[in-house]
This record gives sequence, structure tokens and C-alpha cells, in this order.
Amino acid sequence: MTQQVPSTEPELTGVRNFRDVGGLPTVDGRRVAHGRLFRSGHLAHATDEDAAFLSSLELHTIFDFRNAADQKLEGPDIDLPGVRNVNLPLTDPADGAEFWTMVRDGDLDQLRDLLADGKAEGRMIGSYRTIIRHRTAEHSQVLHALAQDSVPALMHCAAGKDRAGLSVAVTLLALGVERDAIVADYLESGAVHRRYKVHRSEKSAGAYSPEVMELLNPLFDARAEYLQAAFETIEQSWGGVDAYLEQGLKVTPRIRERLRERLLD
Repeated sequence: MTQQVPSTEPELTGVRNFRDVGGLPTVDGRRVAHGRLFRSGHLAHATDEDAAFLSSLELHTIFDFRNAADQKLEGPDIDLPGVRNVNLPLTDPADGAEFWTMVRDGDLDQLRDLLADGKAEGRMIGSYRTIIRHRTAEHSQVLHALAQDSVPALMHCAAGKDRAGLSVAVTLLALGVERDAIVADYLESGAVHRRYKVHRSEKSAGAYSPEVMELLNPLFDARAEYLQAAFETIEQSWGGVDAYLEQGLKVTPRIRERLRERLLD
């Protein structure tokens, strides 16, 4: 049975998709502690009031999974006094530049060619599989940092859905959180008030036409099949979560126990 996902819902003006991951149930009856692990979209446009709220969380580390193309588009994160900022790009800058050029400037014919007939969904599924398969060093660094000293932590990318979503999911797998609860938390990013605001060039007529937005929607939706593709990749490449953590991410049972001590009630 899928659990209701508790979340902190502050009125942040310049930061979308923020929430506390606390409250999620583990398979052995424990719960993720509130105030230890947060997730959001980028912090580049945070207001002074947003910054004051984020400072109140007493964060140790902010993990930013954006690449250089993302940071060029949105800007760098705001600085929060006493908080360590760690940038771990989970996608290549070339991919990011091509992606944002398509989103901002692609005309209807280009978008049809690149995204229609299931190609957008295929693109997203392929991206999730690639991150799980090839970004093991980055996810290993995150989990080891959390086990050592980096809590409370905030994980974010641009929208807080894909790269941050996968990193949160990997962390929750290591904690033994119920699979349905991991999916439910991920799907929260699909709520209207959380979604990334798509910015399109006004150079062409119909920049925000219904067909254009329908073509782009799969890129900004949170869909269970995307996260399921990541889980399937773990099974196909390592044979299961335990082997993925130990062999792929070099996270030993002792490190997992330290993670649980830091992040679970």
C-alpha cells in the first residue's frame, strides 16, 4: 500500500519543488527523519525571504547536480553562510546545451521530429538509464558524504525532478525505504505548483501552442515509468539493489548503517 508522503510546504517565491523527504517509511518499520534530507529545484532565483528560510534549516551541504549549461541558463546558486556547496554534474554540458536550445528555440517541425511518436519519453527513459549506469562515482560520493558529515543536506538540479530525483531515490534505496514510497515521493514533482516553468523564445508564432506544449510535456513530467527504468537498470546491470550499492557505489553494509543512523528516526 502506497504511503501518504508528508512534506514541508513553505511559501518559497524563487525556488520550486522544495520539500522535506522526512516521513517516508522503510521496509523494517522506521521512517526517514524530518529535517535531514531536502530536495528542490535550483536556488539561483531564491529571494531574500527564501534564503532566510533555507538558512533556518541549518544545512551542512547543498548538492547541485546541474551541469555548466544549466548554470549558464539559470545562474549559480545563492550563497548561504556556513553551507558547503558541492557541484556534481550528472549530465554532460553538451547534452544540457542541446536540450535547452531545443526547449527554448525549437520550432514546431523540429520538436515534432525530435519528440513526437514516443521519442520524448524514450529520451527521458534513456537519460535515467544512463545516469544510473554511468554516474556511479557521483552517487557514491553523495552517499559517502551523507554517511560522514553532510547532514542536513539539500539535493537539487534545475527542476528538482530528474537528476535530483534519481539521487534522492538512490539515497532512499540505501536507507531501505519502501519502493512504493520512493515512487510516490518522486511523483510529487509532477504537481502543477512544483513543475519547472518552461521558457520559450517568442521569435516564432505559437511558441506556447497546445501542440508545442504537448510535445514538451514528457520532458517535464514526473512519470513512474521513468523511475522504473532506473530500477530496471539496477537489476539488469548489477542483479539487485544490494549489489548495486556494494559493487557499483562502493557502499558497504557499514556505510549503509551509518546512513541509517544519520537519516532515519
